[in-house]
Amino acid sequence: MQRRGLTVLVGAIIVALLAIGIFRAPVDYVTLGPGPTVNTLGTSDGHPVIDISGAPISTSAGQLRLVTVNVAPEPNLLGAISGWLNGEEAVVPRELIYPPDESEQQVNDRNAQDFKDSQTSAETSALRKLGYPVHVMVVETTDGMPAHGKLAKDDEITSVDGQPVTSTQKLQELIRAKPAGTTLTIGYTRSGQAATVPITTAKASDGSPRIGIQAENKQPHPSFTVKIDLDKIGGPSAGLMFSLGIIDKLDPTDLTGGKIVAGTGTIDDEGRVGPIGGIPQKLIAARDAKATIFLTPGDNCAEAVANAQPGLKLVKVTSLDDALAALAALREGNEPTLCSAT
Repeated sequence: MQRRGLTVLVGAIIVALLAIGIFRAPVDYVTLGPGPTVNTLGTSDGHPVIDISGAPISTSAGQLRLVTVNVAPEPNLLGAISGWLNGEEAVVPRELIYPPDESEQQVNDRNAQDFKDSQTSAETSALRKLGYPVHVMVVETTDGMPAHGKLAKDDEITSVDGQPVTSTQKLQELIRAKPAGTTLTIGYTRSGQAATVPITTAKASDGSPRIGIQAENKQPHPSFTVKIDLDKIGGPSAGLMFSLGIIDKLDPTDLTGGKIVAGTGTIDDEGRVGPIGGIPQKLIAARDAKATIFLTPGDNCAEAVANAQPGLKLVKVTSLDDALAALAALREGNEPTLCSAT
């Protein structure tokens, strides 16, 4: 081989190696894609996703599927380019998923805790709909704070300024609805006797009003247990579908009407449904799971409409009540409230 040809060959090899190195170099982005979906009425890894023992369980002809987003935390340049060109994936700055002040492990731990908390709220809101109210009980009062000496351990908080207290979350909202220094009328029950007491809120270090109690939800019900057993999923966005799954199993009514229903949304102890991320990828996941209905948090409706999938009806929900009403309408052949672009 002539010297000139050898030089060209070596140069081409070097360029190819450099190109390979560049394409394999990590980039400061993450790729979001459609993740697995799970039927909350079915099984995962051989065991029920929602396991209820000690109570009769009903069966459903359809499915209630939670949807997820798959996150590729460390794509290389080639993977990022592929994601940009792939209509089913999104490439976003890494800091949107993994804030710079948190490690990847810290984010994963937080997502795991959010997932666990969402299960607790899902059970609370579902059992309330099934007729098991929440009792907000005082665990302890704080020395030097306004409630000390006025409320006591095992008191049940029933109202704030005449508004019912239905969860610890609701109690906190009612107390914080007025500025520190406001005198609130707290309704409570002690040893079966109802009473009220005026308590003037103090200002906490963050400026919010406090009365100085630790409270917890108690939700007495017959001796059945509810256990949600699902691994490798994080975040709070499955809350709504867990609530619906619990209700479907404990209530004889088949919520699905034989349909494959997918959905997403956080849920709190009051049954309110909140927005989530990754709507475009979750809609694709629902489509691939053959769902025909997608329960969509109201605040995500505009994004969902912009990324609508063929054959997938986008139903607007802002609460557990909305979701149950929408499913009832579908079973009866009526049209539920659908998402709009605004």
